[in-house]
Amino acid sequence: MIPRLFWLSVTGAVAATLFYVSRFWDFRLWSRDGLFGIETLRPQGGLLARWLRGTELAPFELILWVIGVFLVLTWLQRIHDALRSRR
Repeated sequence: MIPRLFWLSVTGAVAATLFYVSRFWDFRLWSRDGLFGIETLRPQGGLLARWLRGTELAPFELILWVIGVFLVLTWLQRIHDALRSRR
């Protein structure tokens, strides 16, 4: 039961982080100064659009986000499977 709760919390944290990086984050949970005073972690999310601004990849932000989410979640699944097979 504890390993299942651990992996659920890890997956939830990763999903929240990926959601924050996307353009779909609409929550303003901290001040305009940024999270922990870090200006680049602004409250309205959308970090990927900000990182790609001024590049040729900016129009493909959503496609890049989807590919990144797929790769990160696949990597997380492989780690889970590798650690589970050791038992």
